[in-house]
Amino acid sequence: MATVYSTQRTNSRATPAVMNKANEMSGRVRIAHGTYEASSLASGDVIEMFTLPDGARLIEGSLAHDALGSSTTLSVGYAAHTNAAGTAVSAAPAGYKAAAASTGAQKVDILATLALGSGTETDTNADGVIVTATMGGAAGTGSIEVTIKYAVD
Repeated sequence: MATVYSTQRTNSRATPAVMNKANEMSGRVRIAHGTYEASSLASGDVIEMFTLPDGARLIEGSLAHDALGSSTTLSVGYAAHTNAAGTAVSAAPAGYKAAAASTGAQKVDILATLALGSGTETDTNADGVIVTATMGGAAGTGSIEVTIKYAVD
């Protein structure tokens, strides 16, 4: 049976040792949390929840909401922004969680897979990247909250 090493473990075993980024090893975990009280929020409306800084390593997150009404859905993603190199990045309204029913009160994971951003690092200019929640299906009423744990240093 072979022993293999992650990129970070390989770095620490190298001679001389290669430093890992702080957001990969020994970084401090930070919290971004946003709440919104929807009142007949129309399908297609976008809620800007909070801004994440450049270099934030996304660890995990959640979306919690009341029963928002029949036929409603919510997705979580990010707004259009500019990356650190100055290139425009298109909005991805379901980049962190695909649209799913919000007809019953619940709390669900976001950033739940590699494809949905788990472990990714934000690449943005000094303005940061805005995390969004998008209403779909029908108008919704009730509380919506998004929380993301991330490391930067």
